[in-house]
Amino acid sequence: MPETTLLLGGRIHSPADAAATAMAVTDGVISWLGADEVGRALHPDAEIIDLEGAFVAPAFVDAHVHATSTGLLLRGLDLTGCASLTEFLHALRDHVAEYPGALVWGHGWDETWWPERRPPTREEIDTASGGAPVYLSRIDVHSALVSNALVNLAPLARSAEGWSDEGPLTRVAHHHVRRAARDALGSGQRKEAQLAFLQQAAARGVACVHECAGPDISGADDLVELLALSEQGGVPEVVGYWGELGAVERARVLGARGLAGDLFVDGAVGSRTAALREAYTDDPGTAGVLYLDADAVAEHLVTCTRAGLQAGFHAIGDAGVAEVCAGFRKAAEIVGVPALASMRHRLEHLEMIDEGQAAELGSFGVVASVQPGFDASWGGTGDMYARRLGLPRGTQLNPFSQLAANGVLLALGSDAPVTPVDPWRSVQAAVNHRTDGFGISPRAAFTAHTRGGWRAAGVDDGVTGTLVPGAPATYAVWDAGELVVAGTDSRVQRWSTDPRSGVPPLPDLSPQAPMPRCLRTVLRGKTIFKHNPEDDELV
Repeated sequence: MPETTLLLGGRIHSPADAAATAMAVTDGVISWLGADEVGRALHPDAEIIDLEGAFVAPAFVDAHVHATSTGLLLRGLDLTGCASLTEFLHALRDHVAEYPGALVWGHGWDETWWPERRPPTREEIDTASGGAPVYLSRIDVHSALVSNALVNLAPLARSAEGWSDEGPLTRVAHHHVRRAARDALGSGQRKEAQLAFLQQAAARGVACVHECAGPDISGADDLVELLALSEQGGVPEVVGYWGELGAVERARVLGARGLAGDLFVDGAVGSRTAALREAYTDDPGTAGVLYLDADAVAEHLVTCTRAGLQAGFHAIGDAGVAEVCAGFRKAAEIVGVPALASMRHRLEHLEMIDEGQAAELGSFGVVASVQPGFDASWGGTGDMYARRLGLPRGTQLNPFSQLAANGVLLALGSDAPVTPVDPWRSVQAAVNHRTDGFGISPRAAFTAHTRGGWRAAGVDDGVTGTLVPGAPATYAVWDAGELVVAGTDSRVQRWSTDPRSGVPPLPDLSPQAPMPRCLRTVLRGKTIFKHNPEDDELV
């Protein structure tokens, strides 16, 4: 006999019934929504969950993560809070003292915030680490500080593009040392890190993550182990992507959804490796690096389209985005626009894009996997984008409204560990963009972080990612304050903010508003996180 759970006394975010206070779940599927009294009458034998006024909404999907790296940050050396070079070196010394003889895996330094405005030298790293192998990725993970002990494990780095005798390693040299650091980790360490990450994601209302793996990022074994861990249950679902050109058979063997994710067309603005049309303002000697040209992009798109696989690329700088657009045009000449658009190919980040490019990519059915936390951290007139690119170029990044207006499907994510898995903050950042006119409405941002993530992975049945009868019971329960219906600006039509319109309300997403706290996360009817009230007493 089917088992039914009845949630009562809540506030249910549903387009089917904006006033619903109750929801029934039968065998992992939402079977009914409505008022409490009716729910009790229809389901007299159901297991009852008293929501006590909690807010129930579709669980989040994080459309771009690196699970093992983020888990290692939870267990390793977290440098995201370091406010100076001196503080960085103290943190490194303390970590080595606590874990003598072990590989130091750290992440998150950002010299643009430091008063010294420079990263440490290799000599300073060696002194602070006492000769231990050290791998410390920058906040954008496109460069890293390393010790000589680690370089000795990756001797090819010394002759590779991106090598520096003293400073951070980028490009191919970075790939060599990262691979050496990754190989020094055991399978047990990787599994522990992956589990820690997935449990943290579930505790933040996330029921699905898109792992952006690749040969230069995490390795095939890492992806296989992560997918296997997810399949065991009790944690968020993992959709795997493998960033390698033309590796159709390998993608199928690995169980990857597509040859997409971090298949690098270029690098990142913070590491000055994003490919630009004009040189960096704060370093006129470089315009970044282009890893793939339009011909390579087109060939990959054609190969994946013909194989029925989702393709995709990492593209950030305006020169990188231009190559991607040219590659789509070339591919369309070979396979046709309908075939190309039917695959819903992905672009990760897509930060420096103009109106014409947005329209073009919209016509090709592209998914934009974007990270609002980037703008929150580095946007505006006085932070990293503006320093690297100058004004006004540095304030024209991440135009979410422009992408959405041109029919590009948005899927929000964190790029963890680059920014934290914190989906309500991500939605808040997408609404309150630091450049006027670039933000999107709360409703659009929330949809992009829920249903948009499922659609980006090819789940487009019309119900997944929403709370309506017939949809998978994938939801999160939140301790939230007053719910509101609000637009981004005065141009939003008044009907949408009128309670009589039936638009489901959301938590207050204004810049200073406190964010909801997750009480429970459910994936297809199975609880993967439940808040323990005793934890509150420890705070």
